Amino acid sequence: MIDLKTFEVWFVTGSQHLYGEETLKKVAGHSQQIAKSLNDDKQIAVRIVFKPTVKSTEEIYAVCQEANTTKNCIGIIAWMHTFSPAKMWIGGLKILQKPIMHLHTQFNRDIPWNSIDMDFMNLNQSAHGDREFGFIMSRMRLNRKVVVGHWQDEEVLSQINAWSRVAAGWHDWQGAKFVRFGDNMRFVAVTDGDKVEAELKFGYSVNTHGIGDLVKVINEISDKETDQLVAEYVEKYAVVATLQKSGAQYNSLREAAKIELGLFAFLKDGNFKGFTDTFEDLHGMVQLPGIAAQRLMGHGYGFAGEGDWKTAALVRAMKVMGSGLKGGNSFMEDYTYHFDPQNQMVLGSHMLEICESIADGKAKCEIHPLGIGGKADPVRLVFNVAGGPALNASVIDMGNRFRLLVNEVEAVAPEHDLPKLPVARVLWKPYPDMKTGCAAWILAGGAHHTCYSQNLTAAHLEDFAEMAGIEYVLIDKDTKIHQLKKELRWSEVYYK
Repeated sequence: MIDLKTFEVWFVTGSQHLYGEETLKKVAGHSQQIAKSLNDDKQIAVRIVFKPTVKSTEEIYAVCQEANTTKNCIGIIAWMHTFSPAKMWIGGLKILQKPIMHLHTQFNRDIPWNSIDMDFMNLNQSAHGDREFGFIMSRMRLNRKVVVGHWQDEEVLSQINAWSRVAAGWHDWQGAKFVRFGDNMRFVAVTDGDKVEAELKFGYSVNTHGIGDLVKVINEISDKETDQLVAEYVEKYAVVATLQKSGAQYNSLREAAKIELGLFAFLKDGNFKGFTDTFEDLHGMVQLPGIAAQRLMGHGYGFAGEGDWKTAALVRAMKVMGSGLKGGNSFMEDYTYHFDPQNQMVLGSHMLEICESIADGKAKCEIHPLGIGGKADPVRLVFNVAGGPALNASVIDMGNRFRLLVNEVEAVAPEHDLPKLPVARVLWKPYPDMKTGCAAWILAGGAHHTCYSQNLTAAHLEDFAEMAGIEYVLIDKDTKIHQLKKELRWSEVYYK
């Protein structure tokens, strides 16, 4: 699990020297109390760090500059306790490279009806101080999150937590490295894209290593390391008899373990946060990584098949955002449909590589023919996925921009056994309904590869798109095709 407590969000309060030392001491005391309360709140996954009140152009610039260069700072929560003339903020906001949340709150929840006087009013001016701050960010065309409400309200705390998680995912992308073993699957369009533009826009790099580079590392894995991992498989999963030590295909299990160990070593040594592979480029490998990809995703690595680097990066970001939450995130593909008029559903799966973090119960460890790739039968984990609210997300390259497409779904428990389907799988009903949801996805150009999430919401991903400065399209319970078509056309104009 990724430890989000290593990340800091700075709580920065704005004011000005006009109010005098006595008032500014009260402002600082109130700010410290709010920051401490947020930091101590159990639902907020990151550390909230108090910063001294900023009261001048120089102080604002300095705190923004410090935030940019502080490795573990992932964003700023800004609040104007009093009036803070917004021209003081221009220089700092121009250089700020970290996400910013504007918390529109005030220290007191209620108006003290019997005692309120002008001294109270002059101190507690967030109602109009935050409007001054809001104007300058709108004037500067800055993306930011605005959260409104008292700082002790559960809804406000929930929004701060969600935004902080998203900021952690965005921070994790900055300077991240993803490796492609081989190229994109031949002739496939949607999984390809502009890696240079992605590095400019998202901050991560994608580079290719020949499969031989990986095979060399795999071949160096010792028998002792392999035996230890095989023992872990046997303890953790329901391993079929043919893969047991006395079974006819035991060597296949050991080969799968060597592949996992080799992949892990390669990723760790290269400081990579995710990878892709393709069944069209397996030279020197005995079998396609199946259980290896599943388990490495379980450890937090991003993955996608067939060279799909955009989805691999998205899987990693969503794993960071969802760290510590119940449920998981996985590489996914819409595989086949159930068009029963009374019970329409999508069966999601992939050839092998669905993350064990979304398994419902103990997974089975099995081996079956793959039918493509021309290699030995690969070992994989087979399991069902529990029902409940979920979503599918896809990043696509539209040529002049990236689009983040999200479809909210309701997963359903399998109603029938699938004894001959040797892969991990999940059933879901897309919102608002099967026909509208699928048509909307196709009209928006959504990929067949996605990240399937049990623990993130559309609100998380909307915030993520805002931080990235990319287009966001949501398919939910309220989606209407005629309105979606209009919105997609409007976006074409907006993005020229």
